[in-house]
Amino acid sequence: MLKITSKQLEVTAPILERIEGQIEKLTRHDVQLINPHIIITQEKQLFKIEASIGLPSGELFAQAKNENLYAAITAMGKKLEKQLNRLTDKPQAQRHATFENAEDDFEYVYKEETAA
Repeated sequence: MLKITSKQLEVTAPILERIEGQIEKLTRHDVQLINPHIIITQEKQLFKIEASIGLPSGELFAQAKNENLYAAITAMGKKLEKQLNRLTDKPQAQRHATFENAEDDFEYVYKEETAA
């Protein structure tokens, strides 16, 4: 259940659609999103949007500021997607392949030089 909190402005249908679209992109990763919460505030001429989403393996948090609310929503969505990619792909990364294991895969062939 998506929860949206807005302090200074009314959340209209187009704003809601844009936010839901960004959250929908995250669901493509087959990860359960736990209590997604979006907070929208207006600071002078800037819109600030914050998102906090729980995951079984951690938590996502992103915030973005922009003069255009829709641009801020898009920027926040990209940050969340980048974090989610990092969390979901991290177990697949093979960063610690050792040299000893690599030696076992090769067969050494020595050639003796013969005098002619």
